Amino acid sequence: MTILDNPLIDYLHDSTWKNLLKSEFDKPYMHELEAKLRVDYQEKMVYPQPADIFTAFNLTPFEHIKAVIIGQDPYHGPGQAHGLCFSVQPGVKIPPSLKNIYKELESDLGIQTPNHGCLKAWALNGVLLLNAHLTVEASNPMAHKKYGWDQFTDRVIELINEKKENTVFMLWGSPAHAKAKNVNSEKNCILKSVHPSPLSSYRGFFGCKHFSKCNEYLILKGKAPIDWSIPPMSKT
Repeated sequence: MTILDNPLIDYLHDSTWKNLLKSEFDKPYMHELEAKLRVDYQEKMVYPQPADIFTAFNLTPFEHIKAVIIGQDPYHGPGQAHGLCFSVQPGVKIPPSLKNIYKELESDLGIQTPNHGCLKAWALNGVLLLNAHLTVEASNPMAHKKYGWDQFTDRVIELINEKKENTVFMLWGSPAHAKAKNVNSEKNCILKSVHPSPLSSYRGFFGCKHFSKCNEYLILKGKAPIDWSIPPMSKT
């Protein structure tokens, strides 16, 4: 088991995000969430590791955000989750949903599927890969749904909508659609599609062309497009 031996906010390293969210960490619901996590990390297997809970924020500073992709839970299998939605750690088998995302990426932009499922390159290029819930119990999806993470990530989305403009929200599936209910479509771009999971009607995801549409919007607004390519991992 892993111990949550520091206050949650200590794992959020990016200074801008920390300043924007400090008041949120001081709220009662976050104190309750932290207390529950402290027990769970000690008594159960929880993903991701504490140091990875805020990877999305630490890799994508607030001022660098160009696009937001919203997932639901972290992966609940061993070694998968590392704080970026849809992404798995290098060396881990590419999950089915991500395989479909890669298929659409290749169809849309001609980018070949990489030999791994780590989306760190996207995060470093301005894509906030945000899960609605930032922790999960092993083999128990949605176990932390009622812990308060939704309130926290709702605030994250509100802050992006309030303080930024011309950001692209790529929403895949009805939970993501609902999550972005407070996004102002007049100052930001909202792209909606079904979820890429084979468990849903993912075939409607193919052909959505969200990657090219995102870049077209950014260029229209005078921003540099996102480099959606993902460097291969060395096999050595």
